[in-house]
Amino acid sequence: MISTSDFRKGLKVEFKGEPCAIVDFQHVKMGRGGAMVRTKMRNIKTGAILEETFRSGEKLETPGLEEKSMQYLYLQDEVYYFMDGETYEQIPLTEDQLGETKTFLKENMTVRVLFHKETPISVELPTFVELKVVKTAPAGFKGDTASGGGKPATLETGAVVKVPFHINEGDTIKIDTRTSEYIERVR
Repeated sequence: MISTSDFRKGLKVEFKGEPCAIVDFQHVKMGRGGAMVRTKMRNIKTGAILEETFRSGEKLETPGLEEKSMQYLYLQDEVYYFMDGETYEQIPLTEDQLGETKTFLKENMTVRVLFHKETPISVELPTFVELKVVKTAPAGFKGDTASGGGKPATLETGAVVKVPFHINEGDTIKIDTRTSEYIERVR
């Protein structure tokens, strides 16, 4: 059980049977009444933001969350298959369950899968991934990098990111999966 006095940003709790992460909270002392805790939580499954007020000292359940390291195997009929490296058990996830993480998912990539009561609810990619550029405009003329601009590039996973002008088709680049931004060219 987790007391409201233990609340902190990022803490995971179970609220109304759903796993939630605390985004923000504020202890409020009412005039004559007891203290209250105004809380903003994000539902881990749906991403919805909930605002709730609790009495000070109220307790919430600890969510049954488990994180496993899994390997992405392949995509078949819009279903993504992942394998647990220890048990070799395979689990299927749909595009809806993956959300935006599917744009940087590459075969044989190791990811973290979050489970709630034995059900997979989210996939976390490595912070940086290296992907090959399959389509982009050719490099421009000498000196075109002075403006600090960029051009769109399509990666091997189908994702489109903005890259500097000197990047060509066939180059391998490092991408930050949290922001979808170009970091550097990999040699």
